[in-house]
Amino acid sequence: MEIRGPMFLASECSCCLAEAFTIRGERQMRHTRRRILEIGLIVATLLVLPAWGQTATFPTRSITFVVPFPAGGATDIALRPLCEAAKKFLDQPVIVENRPGGGSAVGVGSIVGKKPDGYTLAEAVNSLHRNSFINKLPFDTVKDLTPIIMVGGHLYGILVKPDSPFKTLPELIAYAKANPGKLTYMASGIGTGGHIAWEEMAYNVGGIKLQHIPSKGDPESTAALLGGHVDMIATTAGWIPTVEAGQLRLLATFGEKRSTKFPSVPTVKELGYGVVHSTPMGIFGPKGMDPLVVKILHDAFHSAQEDPRFVSAMAKFDMPIMYMGTEEFTKAWAASYIEAGEHVKKFILDK
Repeated sequence: MEIRGPMFLASECSCCLAEAFTIRGERQMRHTRRRILEIGLIVATLLVLPAWGQTATFPTRSITFVVPFPAGGATDIALRPLCEAAKKFLDQPVIVENRPGGGSAVGVGSIVGKKPDGYTLAEAVNSLHRNSFINKLPFDTVKDLTPIIMVGGHLYGILVKPDSPFKTLPELIAYAKANPGKLTYMASGIGTGGHIAWEEMAYNVGGIKLQHIPSKGDPESTAALLGGHVDMIATTAGWIPTVEAGQLRLLATFGEKRSTKFPSVPTVKELGYGVVHSTPMGIFGPKGMDPLVVKILHDAFHSAQEDPRFVSAMAKFDMPIMYMGTEEFTKAWAASYIEAGEHVKKFILDK
């Protein structure tokens, strides 16, 4: 039989106590390590998440909205009341700044590289994509922009002076076929909606040739036609007041359906020339915007679309109010880049 003396018992107790403290210490260390890991994860998450305090109060100052076309054109006149209406939902002014030129590349390019904080925005249309295939732009029209919302579309028309010998579009086309390169026409820049729409139609009717003279926007195109400097214009609906006043003659429109303002004027499509064109208007910011800021801006401009002043301005130029949310618009904008490249190659570069 084993007999344990006092010294042995004391030693055994000491070992038990030591083991107990060791186990307890290891548990505390594991708990401490776990807490350090949890805190580290929290810190890392906070570093990559938006500055919630700043986002929650966005915006705290005025927002600059660049319209890449001249003041007084259809785009400018339509977007000003939209920006004014958005102010009600943002509690801050949205200040319009016109920066025309380069088929919208100058204005849109001015926001590229700016701080993506939501305080600098621009309107853009898919002619910007076409421009990137024609000219070497210093920015990527997809990667360097953040699509926010699509708000509307454009009406395009083909116009001549009232004393023009061409009373119909087929008459003009017949003359152009017999006299290649003799007629001149103006559109708002190379690769813009009016330019590509006309060139696609010209391709469809056998490749008629007209001299294209780019302008900086509707006002310049209309003034050039009124002054007799060009034979025809193909552009967005800034010309509507001059047609209503009898100063210009509208030969055809590029819409899917006839214009509600000019129901007697045929569409290019129904004349058999196979072209429908209505450029969507979108609102963009620089790349890398906080999704929460994008949502605030999207919601404000979407609500502003219902403002009577915006509705009236769009109706004045027979422009459709169109809506596409951020996710859908982002996909559509990327897809339109591919289409733009195909159109430029077929209707402009290879003609």
